[in-house]
Amino acid sequence: MLKLCGLQFLLLIHSAIWLNLECLSVSGPLQDMDFFVQEGGGPRILHQFTLESPAVSFRVSGEKAGIIDIDPRTGILYINGSLDWETKQVHKLQVESLDESGSTVKGPYAVTIYVEDINDNPPEFNQTEYFGVVRQNSRPGKPFMYVHATDRDDPTTPHAQLSYSILHHFPKYFEEMLFQIDNATGAISPTRTGSYYLDPLKQDTFTLVVSVKDMGGTTTNAFASSVDVVITVMESLWKAPSTIYIKENSTQVHPVNITKVQSNEPDVIYDLFEKEKLPRLPFSISKDGDIYVTEPLDREEKDSYTFFVVSKDSTGELVDKPLQIYVIVEDINDNPPVCQQDLTVIEVQENEQGGSNIGTVLATDMDEENTFNSRLRFQIQSQEPEYPSNNLFYIQQDTGTLQLTGRSLSKRDSAKYSLKVLVSDPQFQTICDVEVHVIDINDEIPIFEKSNYDSVTLAENTPIGTLILEIQATDGDEPATGSSLIIYQVKEGDPNNTFIIETDSETNRGFVRINKALDFETTPVYDLVINATNPEPLVSGVKYNSSSLTTFSIYVTNVDEPPTFQTPVYKVEVSEDIPVNTLVMTVEAHDPEGDSVRYSLEGDVRKWLRIDSATGQIYTASLLDREKEEIYSIEVVASELNNATQKSRAFLVLQLRDVNDNYPHIATDNPTFFCYPVSGGERTLIQATDADELFFYSKFTFSLPDEANTRSNWQISKYNATHAYLSPKHGNFEEKVYDVPIILNDNGNPPLENKVNLKVSICKCSSENSCFIEIDRQHSWPTVGQAIGILLGVLLIIGAILAGVFFHMKHKEKNGKSQPKDAKDKAELNRLA
Repeated sequence: MLKLCGLQFLLLIHSAIWLNLECLSVSGPLQDMDFFVQEGGGPRILHQFTLESPAVSFRVSGEKAGIIDIDPRTGILYINGSLDWETKQVHKLQVESLDESGSTVKGPYAVTIYVEDINDNPPEFNQTEYFGVVRQNSRPGKPFMYVHATDRDDPTTPHAQLSYSILHHFPKYFEEMLFQIDNATGAISPTRTGSYYLDPLKQDTFTLVVSVKDMGGTTTNAFASSVDVVITVMESLWKAPSTIYIKENSTQVHPVNITKVQSNEPDVIYDLFEKEKLPRLPFSISKDGDIYVTEPLDREEKDSYTFFVVSKDSTGELVDKPLQIYVIVEDINDNPPVCQQDLTVIEVQENEQGGSNIGTVLATDMDEENTFNSRLRFQIQSQEPEYPSNNLFYIQQDTGTLQLTGRSLSKRDSAKYSLKVLVSDPQFQTICDVEVHVIDINDEIPIFEKSNYDSVTLAENTPIGTLILEIQATDGDEPATGSSLIIYQVKEGDPNNTFIIETDSETNRGFVRINKALDFETTPVYDLVINATNPEPLVSGVKYNSSSLTTFSIYVTNVDEPPTFQTPVYKVEVSEDIPVNTLVMTVEAHDPEGDSVRYSLEGDVRKWLRIDSATGQIYTASLLDREKEEIYSIEVVASELNNATQKSRAFLVLQLRDVNDNYPHIATDNPTFFCYPVSGGERTLIQATDADELFFYSKFTFSLPDEANTRSNWQISKYNATHAYLSPKHGNFEEKVYDVPIILNDNGNPPLENKVNLKVSICKCSSENSCFIEIDRQHSWPTVGQAIGILLGVLLIIGAILAGVFFHMKHKEKNGKSQPKDAKDKAELNRLA
């Protein structure tokens, strides 16, 4: 198969006959041939077929297209014109040789001419102008239109590979483009800038000049075409609806459509998600974006809902920003007024003036506040008794405030009045019950039965809460009212509230108790002045006097108390390496009676500390060790010099600060071994540790000493702060245990270095890579000869024992023992047994 790039057809074919064609290298006998010829290029010679006797001429037939032919005499196959790939890509011919009579000598042979494409066609858009619509806030990169161009050249070659781009952007407000085009598909979409800034109110039309190039747009001699693309910006369809109002307790058949949303993109999937994590969300959305309320709502249960609508594509990616939906549940008048109390009790003194506010009837309505549905009105429906008149009370219709109409009430007329108050909203009514109690006025003062209660002597350690005195005053006002209830207070003599007085509300008896600890050294004597008052104010003209006062003295006696420390717990931090006899701290205790204090330590099990019994100074008695105990707690005892039984205790907590005083060593939780035979390159992990405190930085360094061929046999590499890899450097190791010296440095302050010998076994391993010692069976069991020897030895021992027994028995018989022989034998056998 030959491929010709083409020869210049300089002369007409008839002139070529006279040329010397011996130099034409494309000649040969008649046979099947394929030719590849670029389109265009003008006339050219393809090949010369040579005649073989008895042939005298050639003939060609087939798809000659009027320009392909062969010279009958010379056999030159030629093209007299230009081929066109776009018209015909393959020409199939038949060539045969003829004799003088015109009969076929050879052939016909197939000659196929493949026309090769050249880039001779520019790309063409399928429209002269394009129009598209984009929605505001459309998703970046999501195409909203396409442009399309074609190229008549061979699609399997770069000649028809098209690349799209945007040449111009009118108008252009930003440095960044608002639109982008896919160079392969011609898809036009908003950029991120465009998605954010496109707004039909600011600019509703844009014109893009889109270019398309063949040759993939990568060469300078590519053909190009351009077209205008007019884009109209329209308002976004994806908008949150305004606040939705739904009346509560709707009787409509549910679900009920309440609004609709629509994405800028088709075929999206809508979904709702809630913000408040309710047990259930009474809303749903259809595939078309219709939002429904699925059940009647109750404003008293929840008065508003907030949730979001999202749109997703088929892959689950968000298409638009979530929209917030806000629903307000509108109130209807579906709740009656409710009295806050089953019975409202109001107390009125009998001297209250007409027009005085004596109380308020309280009622509520669960309907929406500040609406007519919850507006309440009050009205007195009845009064019992109606004496001395039936309109003794007036109620303000909008507030429920109850007032006296004119005259004061008299307990002699009636001690109690029952009122029925009608409370109503625009649709419902409720009756609230009210009782008005007429109480006596506070015109009597409390009077003590004694003006002086003498005195009492108490030890200073008397417990708090101890009852030390009972007092009594009387009041002539109506019992069980605020006018007759007595409140006792220490008026003078107790600035620190050391005492407290409780009142029995039924008997008005007072109980004086200790409220705070007594202290002889601070206050040895209390002279108390106690007053008695009422919670209700006295009427005008009546005042408290000396009859409402009494006195009482308390003498505190001294008690020998133990010393007291300034604080119950002493804490101190010291370094573990401080020298012996270093002052750690000083504790201090004082005796309330002024006695001298002596100090001692208890619980010092490690004998680390000592204390100066007179000064309370605590010293180290021996070396401390944080690794034994980091927090050391003991008791400090303070006792009186003259009464050692009076003592108190405090805790001393010693926090030991670490110093680097422990040498590092190898942690040997697991044996170190390598499987025999060693191939070299294996590694095992070893760990270093010491008893000092570890910090969060690189701790240990590992190295090998330069001795006994250690470095030529082994190598060590760091893994982390506490571990390193140990590896054999070659495979020439015997099956035995090696001592590998390793130098460990803890990098502390000061750094401590330790040389350790790590035992490393080179051993045969099981299939689970576990080291084991193989046991030779021929040494595990005795041989036949050994077994016979052992058996003979045992028999000899038994024979010697039996011989000794019989000898002993004979000896006893000769000595004339009285015991029968059988009995002696039996006894001897029992002994042996």
